[in-house]
Amino acid sequence: MELFEMTAAGLSRLLQTEEISAVEVVESFLGRIEKVDPYVKAFITVSAEQALQTAAAVDRQRAGGEKLHPLAGVPVAVKDNICTKGVRTTCASRALENFIPPYEATVIAALHRLGLPVLGKTNLDEFAAGASTETSAFFITRNPWDRERVPGGSSGGSAVAVSTGMAPLALGSDTGGSIRQPAAFCGLTGLRPTYGRVSRYGMVPLASSLDQVGPLAMDATDCALLQGAIAGYDLLDSTSLPDEVPDYGAQLEKPVSGLRLGIIAEQQGEGFDPEINSAVTRAVRVLKENGVIVDEISLPHQRYALSAYRSLVSAEFSSSLGRFDGVRYGLSQPGENINRMFSQSRGLSFGPAVKGRILLGTYILSAAQYEKYYLPAGRARTLIARDYSEAFQRFDLLVGAVTATPAFKIGAKRGDPHQMALADLCLVGNALAGVPSISVPFGAAGGLPVGVQFTAPPLREDILLRVAYFLEQHRESGTIRPRLSFLEEGGGE
Repeated sequence: MELFEMTAAGLSRLLQTEEISAVEVVESFLGRIEKVDPYVKAFITVSAEQALQTAAAVDRQRAGGEKLHPLAGVPVAVKDNICTKGVRTTCASRALENFIPPYEATVIAALHRLGLPVLGKTNLDEFAAGASTETSAFFITRNPWDRERVPGGSSGGSAVAVSTGMAPLALGSDTGGSIRQPAAFCGLTGLRPTYGRVSRYGMVPLASSLDQVGPLAMDATDCALLQGAIAGYDLLDSTSLPDEVPDYGAQLEKPVSGLRLGIIAEQQGEGFDPEINSAVTRAVRVLKENGVIVDEISLPHQRYALSAYRSLVSAEFSSSLGRFDGVRYGLSQPGENINRMFSQSRGLSFGPAVKGRILLGTYILSAAQYEKYYLPAGRARTLIARDYSEAFQRFDLLVGAVTATPAFKIGAKRGDPHQMALADLCLVGNALAGVPSISVPFGAAGGLPVGVQFTAPPLREDILLRVAYFLEQHRESGTIRPRLSFLEEGGGE
């Protein structure tokens, strides 16, 4: 088995016994990137020199007898809306095409402190405003299971990097499904942590009241390792939670027997691909056969979630992108007056999807529309959060689909904001409530991977990872990897 084929946990074991070196590991993944990425376009920037420097430092420390973190020497890919000092952070936008941050995000500082080499920055929908990784200003990322299909978004580059063995681990961000949907489309385990569980400092915001950084990995064990590495309180993030971070990995093998599971009525049934309904049903059956107590539940205000989410996110997005004016940083264009300069700079900086969200958000926040759209969306959010709170008085976790369909064709929903938004139908309610959710690969539809979504009360990521780990032991195949037949055919793009 090649090093790039191994899980993060497997690499960790070999690194700790010094059977392999961190430099060897990084070189293996860099070679894999060089071979595979021309076909799928997951990376915007590859930071080979920095990754090798970190790996060499880890090898020196380990040879000197220093006690290191289990993931020291295990490389990671990072979504390109998370600031990396000295390595450009573009948000897949012309506005930041040449922006090199003078500081780094808290999660990046944690990776460096623990000795995880950063392989590079991965592609996304421009400013994370999308669900397919088609709206990047640079190129479309392709799903390795079928290159005519999207990998999901906006963390599509991170998902593809892990799925194809170009990185054992990746960081994404999830505002309304941007980790969980790509995880489902690419056959990965993807975790959206509790809002505030992982610092957002240094992440370029889409909607600050919803954004959350989280891990993408091949399995629950790797996901638990990376989540443990990045979680924790941060003084630089005013929304950061001070609660102690548990050892997620130590709880993976706890029995699931006795857990109470609620099946969300609104996240299955009519309108969902039959194979996706089947995957949810099979996952529930396996859990029930092993002592999990199962019942159905309705979240009555779920039907308002998508509308509330779109209003709130557009409003926050419009506000947060006001800083990209071409004066202090970003793409700058001359003009005969300041208004013309702003118009020229912003007009050339942003793509159509971003402009559409800015216009919608500005309209929603206007004096004439604020009470009509923004305030009702906030009230709906409160009702949705209350639904989840009440549900967790009866259940330890909830289950439903991640998406209504498997990965769709590239271009199939482009230019149709309503259809694109429907890709987030099952993903935005729990995001609005701020509770943790996970996508677990369990089944297939037409040869494409399918994910099942579990949601838990705040700060109970441990339950989600435990259930994910259990289901891995009870699915038809272990690690799920695409075949990558295109490598045999040749002709990268």
